[in-house]
Order: sequence, then C-alpha cells, then structure tokens
Amino acid sequence: MRRELAYIFAFIAWSSVTMQYWVMLESTPLTLGTATLRFFSYFTILTNTLLALYFSSQVHAHLHDRGKIWGKSGTLTAITVYILVVGLVYQFVLRGIWDPQGIARFTDELLHSLNPLLALVFWWLFEDKKAVEWKQIPYWLIYPLVYFIYTVIHGQLSGFYPYPFVDLNEISIGQLLINFLILALTFSLVSLGLVGLGKSLSKAQSDKQNLVP
Repeated sequence: MRRELAYIFAFIAWSSVTMQYWVMLESTPLTLGTATLRFFSYFTILTNTLLALYFSSQVHAHLHDRGKIWGKSGTLTAITVYILVVGLVYQFVLRGIWDPQGIARFTDELLHSLNPLLALVFWWLFEDKKAVEWKQIPYWLIYPLVYFIYTVIHGQLSGFYPYPFVDLNEISIGQLLINFLILALTFSLVSLGLVGLGKSLSKAQSDKQNLVP
C-alpha cells in the first residue's frame, strides 16, 4: 500500500509543479532563465518539489532503509511541516489577494490544498512517529531560515520578491522582521503540534497493543 500510494502521490505532486511551470511560462514576458529562477524562488514550488522527490523516493525504497536521508525518521515529518505551512499561509494570507482563473486556479489548489493533505495522509499512515524526537525540530527550521535569507538577498539584488510579506519594495525592515518572527513561530508551532500528535498516536497504539491478551 505504501508503494502504491507513493506512486500516486508522486504523480500528483510532480504534475502540479509541472503544470504551474507551464502556466508561468505561458504568461511571462521574461526570458526562460529569469522566469525559471523566479519560479524556483517560491517556497511553495520548492516545497512541493521536495514533497514530490520524497514520494518518488518511496516508490522503490525499502521500508526499513534508514541509511538514506529519505528513510530517516523525521524526514517525512519535516516535509509535512513545510507543506502544511505552505497550505496555511495560502489559505489565511494569500487566498484573499490572489484570484487565479482556469488552469492556474486548478494548479493553485493542487499545490496549496491537495498536496498538503496528501503529505498529512502519508505521514499519518507511514511515519515512524515514535522515533521522531523533539530535538529534531530546530534542524527542521534551517530550511525555511535559509530560504528567507535567500529571498531577501535575491530581492535586494533583483527587485523581485515572491510574496508580499517579504517585499521590501512595499514594507519596512521592521515589518519584515515582524513577519519573519510570525513565520518562525508558525513553523515552530506546526512542528511541535505534529511531533506531539505523533507521540500521542504512538502511545495510544502501544496502549492498545498492551491490552490485547
């Protein structure tokens, strides 16, 4: 079941990223190189690509292969945290200011609504929740931190900011720092919530097994 779901989910994730790339190329006046760089400057695209890579790795992965990064406990939880934050930010911050139409609307829903749910389902079913540790959370925050720093530096050099809450053409440094703290808190709370939920589920399962004569 794991392999079959991984195959289906990988197909959906790769399809959503590919369709979004096509939509972008169809509507942009930029050169291919500049457009591609900007495309992969979105946390949404990077994270959905990471999710697609993870699902793809599970199609042929041995279930107990802990020697590779994709098989280590906590990897799926970290990726699930990232994609859940993508979904949350879109639903509560960006949806009201962005109204795509047609195929763009369809791909947006895949990237921001369906794929986070697929990640959560896969995490619920297959993550080794008991082995995931609280101390892993600070390491999970490195990826969004590096992305945030890159986005600010790239924006200063190019004038392009992928999201309004990091756009220094429109907001002050002070507001940028406030937004950074809010995002950092969001990532931390989602991480704590997912690890806590995982441990609760593991304990409930263990208690249930102990009751079986």
